[in-house]
Amino acid sequence: MTTTLYPAISLYTESSPNPNSMKFVVNFPLVPEGLSFDYTDASEALLTGKSSPLVVALFGFDFVKRVFIASNFITVTKDDETEWEDVLIEVKQFIRAYFNEQKPVFAQQTIDSNTTKVEADSPTIQKIKSVLDQYIRPAVESDGGAISFHSFDDQDGTVKVLLQGSCSGCPSSTLTLKAGIENLLTRLVPEVKQVEAEGV
Repeated sequence: MTTTLYPAISLYTESSPNPNSMKFVVNFPLVPEGLSFDYTDASEALLTGKSSPLVVALFGFDFVKRVFIASNFITVTKDDETEWEDVLIEVKQFIRAYFNEQKPVFAQQTIDSNTTKVEADSPTIQKIKSVLDQYIRPAVESDGGAISFHSFDDQDGTVKVLLQGSCSGCPSSTLTLKAGIENLLTRLVPEVKQVEAEGV
């Protein structure tokens, strides 16, 4: 990805249910389909398998508390003290300039180490992932977050999911989890009895 030439950039913002999170959307993919990356501090963006020069740069803003990248958007979560109206233009200009200079989103090793996963899932897990991918992930991504499968306990029927991006720390994420995600999964996959979130 270090040699990627980005097209003429279209960049716009969308608010999310989490008032501290803002979604910055571009007109080209930032990560391979199905992948997402969540960072709670700059040091995570230096780790093998997650290394991202863009994220390191975004944490250069002292009000940035979390950065999440998926699909074609970046969700930036700020601290409670800063108002978006005071910093939004600055962050947007920074992201636009970053891509105009053709800088990489990730180190090449990050892409390489995340595109070679091979997993053999049980039929139940395949069904759970299918429901997440088809019905739940698009809605969560539209709010600037992401959801991914974590684990399934076939003894008690508990599915654990990872909520990332604007979902982390969002006041409404627990309600969304129980009222929306759990209802849908238990209805479509009878083996599922309850859904819990990891990493919120």
